[in-house]
Amino acid sequence: MTQTAESPSATLRSRMRGDVVDATDLAYDEARKVWNAGIDGRPLVIARCLDEADVQAAVGFAVEQGLEIAVRGGAHAMSGTSVVDDGIVIDLGGMNQVHVDPDTRRALVAGGALLGDVDAATQAHGLAVPAGLVSHTGVGGLTLGGGMGWLSRLGGLTIDNLVSARVVTADGQARVASPAENPDLFWAIRGGGGNFGVVTEFEFALLEVGPMIHFALLFWSVDQGAAMMRHARDVIDGLPDDVNVMVAGLNAPPAPFVPEEHQLAPGYATLVVGTGSAEHHAEVCAALTDGVPPLFEFATPMPYVELQKMLDEANAWGLYAYDKGCYVKELSDDVIDAVTEHFPRKTSPLSLVLFYRLDGAYSRVAEDATAFGGGRSPRFGMFMIGVCPVAEMLPGEREWVRSMTDSLLPLSADDGLYVNGNSEFDARSSVELAYGPEKYARLAQIKATYDPHNVFHRNANIPPAVR
Repeated sequence: MTQTAESPSATLRSRMRGDVVDATDLAYDEARKVWNAGIDGRPLVIARCLDEADVQAAVGFAVEQGLEIAVRGGAHAMSGTSVVDDGIVIDLGGMNQVHVDPDTRRALVAGGALLGDVDAATQAHGLAVPAGLVSHTGVGGLTLGGGMGWLSRLGGLTIDNLVSARVVTADGQARVASPAENPDLFWAIRGGGGNFGVVTEFEFALLEVGPMIHFALLFWSVDQGAAMMRHARDVIDGLPDDVNVMVAGLNAPPAPFVPEEHQLAPGYATLVVGTGSAEHHAEVCAALTDGVPPLFEFATPMPYVELQKMLDEANAWGLYAYDKGCYVKELSDDVIDAVTEHFPRKTSPLSLVLFYRLDGAYSRVAEDATAFGGGRSPRFGMFMIGVCPVAEMLPGEREWVRSMTDSLLPLSADDGLYVNGNSEFDARSSVELAYGPEKYARLAQIKATYDPHNVFHRNANIPPAVR
């Protein structure tokens, strides 16, 4: 490839070990792709960083050239914040190393690692980090927003298990963020998203989990949804800590364990994951089906690493997606009525509604201990997710998501929103509302310290406070 000495790519290439890709490279179109096929950004350059020094060089170059920065880890952000038009993508994909110390139960995770990288390394020792549900999700974006999934009741959010981090801030400096060093930055990155810099390394505390867990899928028809949820809410309120139940509105998978007549049929499910005894898991499954028999049920032990991959295919790259979310304090009759009214209106068989149960370890963390956008009292995190195989279907599914969310917001908890669960923020679900006035003001002050010119703004952005 021919480059002039004055070209931005040539300048950046001279400062980095990793590759620099631009529109003249054959690799450009592949390198700029993100998970959500509805996003089509065309950056000026893509900096494929191999280490922290590369990240520092890329940040310094972007500031020097006045380029907008997008930070790419797993590229899963539905909003498309991991790519940018005419700016620079700082691609951390080459920084995916995971080092586990089983004696101290600690893991050092490079900023570009995927959840599957972490699961493979930690499960080799029967350990895990509470994280998300799809193995090709990036650790960085998930963690900085909070991080919730199957282990949230047992171990809290991903940020609740973060011990320290290394962060390249807007001035190009690499800083340690921990309770002892830059504690304000440490507080902010635990929930404040990518507003404060590029995290090049995470240090996590680990839980004993697996290698085998217990899994069950119980499935009811659309007509049974209201009765099932009214029954399930009482069971969920009394769950033992080693069992988690996720309620979902979805189409039954075309899997061998699903009776042929129900494959791809829309309905409601409970996904039951047990990390303790088979007896606890079986008791919860029996209680969920008592009085409201499902159309079918499937239960099996499985490796934890396979649980973490179970939703990968349904969330494959190349789909068109849009999501919004909120918290509800309980599965009230009004919430159930709103869900059962709107869920059948979706048109894509891939679209779904998820209720994450958040209590147990999640609720044992103080409200102001982290910057997380959401209260810590027991609740459900609700996700309305439009997923389409073709672009033509996306406008309709986007409206479906917005309509359902609008019906739920008046019923939602008034103490925040999960920034990882919203493709966009508007007047009714602004970033300030996501954090609440006190956290938002504190985050803005910390932003003014570490990023006074708002260099990192392709995120759920918090402008720096004026000083």
